[in-house]
This record gives sequence, C-alpha cells and structure tokens, in this order.
Amino acid sequence: MRSKLIAEALGTFILVFAGTAAICANGSSNAVTLVGIALTFGLAVMAVIYALGNISGAHLNPAVTIGFAFAKRFPLANVVPYVAAQLAGAFAASALVRFLFPDHPNLGSTLPTIPLLQTFVLEVLLTFILMFVILRVACGSKEQGLMAGIAVGGVIAIEVLAAGTLSGASMNPARSLAPAVVSGTFNPLWVYLTAPVVGAGLAVPVWHLLGGDGCDPRSPAAP
Repeated sequence: MRSKLIAEALGTFILVFAGTAAICANGSSNAVTLVGIALTFGLAVMAVIYALGNISGAHLNPAVTIGFAFAKRFPLANVVPYVAAQLAGAFAASALVRFLFPDHPNLGSTLPTIPLLQTFVLEVLLTFILMFVILRVACGSKEQGLMAGIAVGGVIAIEVLAAGTLSGASMNPARSLAPAVVSGTFNPLWVYLTAPVVGAGLAVPVWHLLGGDGCDPRSPAAP
C-alpha cells in the first residue's frame, strides 16, 4: 500500500503541476494556447499511466477512485488513503506553481465562463465520458495495457480542447481543489468537487449495461 500511495501522490503531482503550470505560462505569454494546454494534460496523464499504472493504477483523481469503488473494482477501504495521497500530490504541485508564478491570480484554477448549472452538467458529462473509457480500458482498478495510456490521455486532451474555455474541463476534484485553495480562488469550487463524482458514478451502470470489461478473472489486476 505504501508504494501505491506514493505512486498516486507522485502521479497526481505530475498531472497538476504540468497542467496548471502550462495554464500559468500561457497567461503571461499566450504562447502555450488551448491546444498546448490540452496536450499537456493529456500527455501528462498518458506518461503517468505508463510509468505508474502497474503500481497503483494511476487513478490520479478522487472521482476515478470513487468510480472504481462504486463499480466494485477497487476496495472501499482504500478509497480514503488513495484520495488523501492524490490531494497531497495536488497541493504539493500547486505550492510549487505558486513559487514559480507568484503573481498569477489563480494558479490555473478551473473557472467557468458559462452559468453554473451548465458548468455542472458539462463537468458531469465530461467525467462520465472519461470514467466510461477508463472502465473499458482498465483491468480491475488498474489502467494497463498498450493502449490504455493513449486512450485515457487522448480523452482528456479532447475534452480540454472541447470544454476548456467553457467549464475549465476539470473532471478531477483534486486538480481543482489544490490551486483554488493555494490561490484563494474558491468560487465556484463546489461544482468541481461534486460534478466529477456524479459523472464517474453515472458511468458505472452504463459500463455494466454494456457487459463490463473483458478482464481475465485469473489476472492479478482483476477484482
């Protein structure tokens, strides 16, 4: 368990640092662009899945961990330790981004440009799509295999491209909470803490409806 928690903290640190640093850098020069930010988030997730997926599953996201538990593919007793590790990694990343960009007003926080109801619905939908893809490409609670990193990273990049200028395309409570707290940008944080969990939960019955996954029950990663 110690190795798994370290992997989750490190992986979430890489994701939050890379993505929010790209946002902060773009704010000062506009050189990164939305495409660059989307690719940064997607490629960071892809790299972490390949590097750490066989250790912890590379959830990197409390909503994903809760979704796996809801699908009975992850031990319920491990949810709180996983989420705590993810939050620790996210806060460490935001602290470093604060050090590197001390004058940035929100450190890459997710902020909507559309009304809150639409933001909530959009974040639910985005996380639903992400969790459904993860459930289909993961074995047990572990994202592994040749294409898992490409599939999950690709979905994140696509969703940031599609919705980054609308809702911020968070899909991840840890990714939103850490920069908000470190920068003092709390409004409308509740949307980004609740909508991803709802979206991940909604993906589970659809995954069941389509027959679950094709994991070999003899696999060590199978539930």
